Amino acid sequence: MPWALVLAGALLAGCGGGEGDDEGSGEGGAPELSVTGAYLPEPVNPEVAGGFLTVHNAGGTDDALVSVSSDLTGSVEMHETVENAMRRVGELPVPAGGALALERGGSHLMFVDLAEPPVEGDVVTVELRFEVSEPLTVEVPVESATHTGGEHEDHGGHGGHEGHGEDGEAGEEHSP
Repeated sequence: MPWALVLAGALLAGCGGGEGDDEGSGEGGAPELSVTGAYLPEPVNPEVAGGFLTVHNAGGTDDALVSVSSDLTGSVEMHETVENAMRRVGELPVPAGGALALERGGSHLMFVDLAEPPVEGDVVTVELRFEVSEPLTVEVPVESATHTGGEHEDHGGHGGHEGHGEDGEAGEEHSP
């Protein structure tokens, strides 16, 4: 009988709850990212353009946006605005169960050294790369220079229509 108990114990041990087995750590498993509300206003300055979108994380693990690339330019920077001053950052957090809002007057993408400025009606392909998650490719529409979001369909990868109409603040012009 002791042999049967040992075998039963081994079988039960193999049926454990699997906590911590998901990529990333935490009870909710890996990040689950989606993008909504992406747009790029037609730039006023022909050398730079700002990009705006919201990255949602429905998963149970934090992630971070660590780099961005685009067919528009060889250089896309991530900026945050603190006390009316822009500064380049190396990453932007995407909290578990939350969102990273890239919006006018706050954190945003900066497309620099444009060979040719995009015009309203163009679509720009952007690849977002993350610390944990696989990259997301987003088709970003170029809107009028005064566009503030919330008036178009979702153009992001993997997303619904959450997050539309959240900014609406007047934007600032950016220069290199």
